[in-house]
Amino acid sequence: MKQLSPRARVLTAAAVLGVVGAGTFGAVSASADAPEAAAKAAVTADAGNRNLTRTTHLTVAAATKAAQATLDAAKKENQRVTVAVVDRNGNTIVTLRGDGAGPQSYESAERKAYTAVSWNAPTSELAKRLAQAPNLKDIPGTLFLAGGAPVTAKGGPVAGIGVAGAPSGDLDEKFAKAGVAALGR
Repeated sequence: MKQLSPRARVLTAAAVLGVVGAGTFGAVSASADAPEAAAKAAVTADAGNRNLTRTTHLTVAAATKAAQATLDAAKKENQRVTVAVVDRNGNTIVTLRGDGAGPQSYESAERKAYTAVSWNAPTSELAKRLAQAPNLKDIPGTLFLAGGAPVTAKGGPVAGIGVAGAPSGDLDEKFAKAGVAALGR
């Protein structure tokens, strides 16, 4: 088999990239031309598909509202905290670090929020379960300290709010619950 010269390899690679790029551009252009039709087709296909489920998620605006309400509740008590809001899957939607909050509070808040949504329970309750199942604390990304509260809709978890930085987990959790309550207003 004959090897290609460096120039031939570059030209071949450029040609391949051109073809792939044109195909990608064409696909994007085609779907951009008919977004309404594609959306209607997707909704129709989804409605009859028993292999799919629907879930409820907080909007960024709602997550930000909850996070700000949490910070406001902490500020009223002169506490410097960080608040994190995660979605049903534990992905961070928003994290707000309050003025003067400690550097450890950022990760702790996210992990408390993740823990609360994962078990659909306040982290103070989950911390009590460690006596019966001490290996729970070994699950990656979790933190079994008070300060996390789940957000539910129709009985199911849709988000978690985690707070860290106050001198006690009870205060952290009190502020997290203020954020949950703000979503009901």
